[in-house]
Amino acid sequence: MLKAMQTVNEWLGQLTEVAKTLVVIGIIVGILFDDFFGVIAGLGRIMSQFGDAGFAGILALMILVMWYEKK
Repeated sequence: MLKAMQTVNEWLGQLTEVAKTLVVIGIIVGILFDDFFGVIAGLGRIMSQFGDAGFAGILALMILVMWYEKK
């Protein structure tokens, strides 16, 4: 059971790395070719939702960043 959980954890880690790479590529393509895929607009919407929530949104964003950095 422990081996299966480690395998799933490795797969999730690899998927996360692929997703991060795709977001970075999407941002670069968006900058170069006028946001063809809408990645920059989507990130802008997410950040505005954090901003609209005021202090709670900033706190939630800080918690997410700290949680991500622990990995």
